[in-house]
Amino acid sequence: MSKRKDLSMATAKKLLPVSIFYNANVAFALASLQGVNIPMYIAIKRITPLAVLVSGFLRGKGKPPTQVSLSVVCTALGVLVAALGDFSFDLYGYSMALTSVFFQMMYLILVEKSGVDDGLSSMELMFYNSILSIPFLFFIIIATGEFPHSLLVLSEKTASLSFTVILLISLVMGIVLNYTMFWCTLVNSALTTTIVGVLKGVGSTTLGFVVLGGVKVHALNVTGLVINTFGGVWYSYAKYTQKKKMPRKIAPDEESHPHK
Repeated sequence: MSKRKDLSMATAKKLLPVSIFYNANVAFALASLQGVNIPMYIAIKRITPLAVLVSGFLRGKGKPPTQVSLSVVCTALGVLVAALGDFSFDLYGYSMALTSVFFQMMYLILVEKSGVDDGLSSMELMFYNSILSIPFLFFIIIATGEFPHSLLVLSEKTASLSFTVILLISLVMGIVLNYTMFWCTLVNSALTTTIVGVLKGVGSTTLGFVVLGGVKVHALNVTGLVINTFGGVWYSYAKYTQKKKMPRKIAPDEESHPHK
């Protein structure tokens, strides 16, 4: 049985970088949407698996299996092709999105490392991250001028039942998303989490093209997104076959860490 761990300032200090990178990722991601449409934003974020793979190799994790490497490169190649077909190219939006990729890579790697070194659960990581995020979020809303105007808008909107319901659903979905993301990173690896994000992005990309207006569809866009999605499916298949070939007792994720 695992012992209950008391919350401590020492642990909070160790997880402070996770919170910094997490909030920086969110801030730059939102900023990128001012110049990049949602389907292309999702495609750019799919470069994260390649960044995580390269980072793991540089940190001494060793060379991953060939199929894993090729599938990750395939996802990144799809992003490049899709970007070539984005005739509404916006340098500011792309720069913000790429910066967000870096911060997402960093906080996922740190989350994975925290599970190894400190033995923290996904619930503990999410709790610490939520508490540590409060000062950063206050700084952002003050720096952008959203405070106190945002409070007035919120008080007006809450009078609407539909807005309140949507807000509550969004909060619950956000909690579930963060919990499962931290849990996936701890159980598998930062690389696997980003690849799962690629597959999740298939639905988001489709909805972005169909539901939202003002998004121009070109052959290169579609081709790039198809290549990108194929890379994500290929990675999943490569990991499945890799683990299937291993003995049951020694089948940890090679890009992850051994779990005791």
